[in-house]
Amino acid sequence: MAGHEPGKTDVWTIGRILRWTTEYLATHGIDSPRLTSEMLLAHCLKASRIDLYMRFDEPLNQEERAVFRDLVRRRTGREPVAHIVGERSFWTLDLASGPEALVPRPDTETLVTEALKYLPENHRAKVLDLGTGTGCIALALATERPLCQVVAADLSLAACGLAMRNIRRVGLEGRVLPVVSDWCASFRQEPVFDLVVSNPPYIPTAHMEALSPEVRDYEPPLALDGGADGLLAYRRLAAEVGSVLKPSGILVLEIGYDQCRAVTTLFVDSGDYEVFPCVKDLGGHDRVVVLRKMLARTG
Repeated sequence: MAGHEPGKTDVWTIGRILRWTTEYLATHGIDSPRLTSEMLLAHCLKASRIDLYMRFDEPLNQEERAVFRDLVRRRTGREPVAHIVGERSFWTLDLASGPEALVPRPDTETLVTEALKYLPENHRAKVLDLGTGTGCIALALATERPLCQVVAADLSLAACGLAMRNIRRVGLEGRVLPVVSDWCASFRQEPVFDLVVSNPPYIPTAHMEALSPEVRDYEPPLALDGGADGLLAYRRLAAEVGSVLKPSGILVLEIGYDQCRAVTTLFVDSGDYEVFPCVKDLGGHDRVVVLRKMLARTG
């Protein structure tokens, strides 16, 4: 089976084509080849992955095989699955995904989990998501906290457009507002937000070339490149967030696995924040920094 392309001879059932594609992707170094095969074929057939198992003996017609071959070709070219199928699951949501913004990562759900701890369920709050990308963080928080109003800001107009698509997709118009902004520059210098969250770019520039092709070649550098030491965005945040965050307000930031000390030092040095212990992701790596803006000092 491996070594001759599906669609050339014999009957190619769903089960058979999944087996062949899994082997084929594995030989091309593609991560999670079985899961990838299922996701691509489900997309091709406009079905769920569970449906595939219910239809294991069903043959694909010539047109379906041609479409599927193209999807597999794109994946072996290292295009992300989320771009190929046009969506990605995050938290409890299925969100549109594309080259306009980072593909939502499971590690970022750690940030959502932590942020929710500071948003009581029965309290109204204003939340600002800086560098929103697909809007995944903003939408996850708004879904879990119906009384919250969330502003989803991004420097990229294209990313804000994608976030708007997702806002409509999950029916949160009116509660999540996309805004084009260079960090806090588009907001009045008034402390109106109870919580600010951000997953900023934090990859040192010298490390960009070593990223996987899926990331390096297909995701926006603006959302990845954190400058020479990876801390450029955090310096901007340390300088600007205090102007829009309420006293005693909470700032929750995603970080690189080795950046906890460096990021927290930036905020400690400002003298305006109380720093909480770094939060680890499911892999045991430092992933989230939590800070509380201190009350204005007198005297």
